[in-house]
Amino acid sequence: MKVKTILVSQPEPKMENSPYSRLIEKEKVKVDFRPFIHVEGVDAKAVRQQKIDISKYTAIILTSRNSVDHFFRIAEEMRFKVPDTMKYFCQSEAVAYYLQKYVVYRKRKIYVGKRNFVDLLPLFKKYKDEVYLLPSSDVLKPQVPETLDQAGINWTRGIFYRTVISDLSDLRNVYYDILVFFSPSGIESLLKNFPDFEQNNTRIAVFGNSTINAATDAGLRIDIKAPTPETPSMTMALQKYINDVNKK
Repeated sequence: MKVKTILVSQPEPKMENSPYSRLIEKEKVKVDFRPFIHVEGVDAKAVRQQKIDISKYTAIILTSRNSVDHFFRIAEEMRFKVPDTMKYFCQSEAVAYYLQKYVVYRKRKIYVGKRNFVDLLPLFKKYKDEVYLLPSSDVLKPQVPETLDQAGINWTRGIFYRTVISDLSDLRNVYYDILVFFSPSGIESLLKNFPDFEQNNTRIAVFGNSTINAATDAGLRIDIKAPTPETPSMTMALQKYINDVNKK
């Protein structure tokens, strides 16, 4: 069956010339964006109940833009002025760049990994005398605590925000040729919102092994997988699939 409509379970990209824009233009398909999950911050009281005093830490571990936003939000709620001496360990350049929203970049001690969290391991070992705080969601990839424990550092996890399933009830009678997922939480949201979901001719596209496992466990048929050596991005995987089926 030909592909005409795609629903991506994420917010619409903010950049004008995103890979999805090129996909829409080249393949003449309709692509809608809708977050299946969203993030809600916990309040300062909930952080204190976790026995976290931000003033006791000398380094902050930041894995995403959300972790940046919610760390500084909580610091403000607690009326804690983050000292200039604070060190920041960012999972990627994108996270480090986003940090500039809150700090003057050139005046801070910012250490950056390549892309995966494990890439920070040599830095943690180099700065093992720091006292680290990891502001995180209630959902955390196992690789993160495993890497921190392996580094042998003094670290504490604080739940500063939560991943919440979005209300998708308005989509009950709306059908798409492809549904695109990037996390197990997205699969969970689909099944919570539509417990009677029947896949039928709907194609499922998934990104990452944990999402593949969640979709498989849910009994869904996976038609499109990324990343692969041939298609390292989701848009490339979608384009290849659309090319194949729409030409038939």
